[in-house]
Amino acid sequence: ENDDEDRPIYNPLNLPLGWDGKPIPFWLYKLHGLGIEYKCEICGNYSYWGRRAFEKHFSEWRHAYGMKCLKIPNTAHFKEITKIEDAIVLYDKLKKDAEDQTFRPDQDVECEDIQGNVMSQRAFEDLRRQGLI
Repeated sequence: ENDDEDRPIYNPLNLPLGWDGKPIPFWLYKLHGLGIEYKCEICGNYSYWGRRAFEKHFSEWRHAYGMKCLKIPNTAHFKEITKIEDAIVLYDKLKKDAEDQTFRPDQDVECEDIQGNVMSQRAFEDLRRQGLI
């Protein structure tokens, strides 16, 4: 009566087990791409089998810890980045871009004289000190 439950499950392809404890069908295995291995260098060369598991791992603790060790924030910019060097290069580029976007009062403030000429505040102050404006 319990012979089906007691004997080992025949699984020559070493397919993952489904919710019922039996191997999933081969077509489902291929459909989900579970035969494709994705490695992440940031996670310590950990392997993820299937696209879904790979995409999900970017929000999990192992990837977040790897990014923290590199002193890089784990933001959406770094999705699909698996190589340490690529992450560092991208982070440096993002820092440089953010630095270029920051407001610098000495260069970004513009002033207009009575005649309608627009110039930087520094140039305006220099001309005013010289008495030309």
